[in-house]
Amino acid sequence: MTECVFCRIVDGSMKSFEVLRTEHAVAFLDIRPVFVGHTLVVPPVHVDTFPDLPAEALGGYFAEVQRLAIAVPAALEAQGTFVAMNNVVSQSVPHLHTHVVPRTRGDGLRGFFWPRRKYGDGEAERTAAAIREALLLLETAT
Repeated sequence: MTECVFCRIVDGSMKSFEVLRTEHAVAFLDIRPVFVGHTLVVPPVHVDTFPDLPAEALGGYFAEVQRLAIAVPAALEAQGTFVAMNNVVSQSVPHLHTHVVPRTRGDGLRGFFWPRRKYGDGEAERTAAAIREALLLLETAT
């Protein structure tokens, strides 16, 4: 997938500020960081979204994300990290990537800027039941 920016970074044909390369993940600085040290972690093989990542790759991939969530604040004297990923909506590059963003109290980042709402009468129960049902269907399909 040479048209994929992250695949080009992984194969070395596009420059990046790489911070980690293992069999499970490649990590590099985001070119438009929320804060200095904002790192992107990608699987070395192309998958579009988190649901596309093979189950056998989860442990190795998230072990590297976890290592970076420890290393980034240590390297930058931050107090913690914000770790997140988007799937399709707000996913600027269609290659799975996890953001590891250094955080410090008072840094100005204020949670999610999404509109909030309350569940209507019985809506939470119906929604939870629908998700449980979808999980059961996934279990029986595998």
